[in-house]
Amino acid sequence: MPALNPPSIQDKRRAFRRALAASQPIFAPGVYDGFGLRLVERFPVDAAYVSGNAVSACLLGEPDVGLVDLTLLADHLARINQCTRLPIICDADTGYGSVVNIQRTVRSLELAGVAAIHLEDQVTPKRCAQLPGARSVIDQDQAVARIAAACAARVQTEDPMVIIGRTDAAASLGLAAAIERAQAFVQAGAEAVFVELKTSPDLLEQIQAVSRAVPAPCLINMSIDARLMALPREQWAAAGISVGIFPALARSSFGHAVTTNLQRLLQGDVAGLQSASMSPADYAAALGISEVEGWEQRFSAGLLG
Repeated sequence: MPALNPPSIQDKRRAFRRALAASQPIFAPGVYDGFGLRLVERFPVDAAYVSGNAVSACLLGEPDVGLVDLTLLADHLARINQCTRLPIICDADTGYGSVVNIQRTVRSLELAGVAAIHLEDQVTPKRCAQLPGARSVIDQDQAVARIAAACAARVQTEDPMVIIGRTDAAASLGLAAAIERAQAFVQAGAEAVFVELKTSPDLLEQIQAVSRAVPAPCLINMSIDARLMALPREQWAAAGISVGIFPALARSSFGHAVTTNLQRLLQGDVAGLQSASMSPADYAAALGISEVEGWEQRFSAGLLG
């Protein structure tokens, strides 16, 4: 019963590390709240991914333009992490400041129970990588310093939080420059890399080039291209994908469902609304009502008396 007795933080990090080292790539759907976590953990997935874009949308109702701060993110993650058995991969944006800020960012997200974070090399304030145009990035030495600081800031345990080095340099500086940065991130201590790419005719070839050149697992944003989303999981490893994240899954599904069903309701299409909606019973089951009731019965006054 995940809501009442979830795995420990260390257990989740250990599970994520085992999955990262395994031959089968990690499947990580994107969510942004506790309900989404409870839904996706009912399926055979390895982890959940929480993006800055989704947090900005669900908590602020704003686009991903650098408005989410560390306190908001860490508090949110600490709450939702308690309701799931899944390890959480978190988008830590640029680390929220200098290398001194990054130390606090790492410590805060460790306390929130996150299994892995990725830090990127965009300038501050950052913008969503999938918005039109190239993103401005900091110098490579500064970017490497961010990763090195994050790795050094971790509490040294048997299974520390995984640091993933992300670069957005491909769109502005070219793929070769992005690969060079990813290689430098690994040398600085990153245990996986995330080269942010945009959809293009040679996208699969770009992913394979990154995977061949970088001696670490490669995290790929699968939501950027229909070809990636349609790629069978058993083909991911050959394509160079070690961790596949689907950042847009929950937020896009929610946005479509709410607007479509509200339109049905306004048009009087109650049957269509009901057929496209989760039933009250399924809703309660997803939230673990049976586990809560079982806990109540176990410690009821009658049993104790």
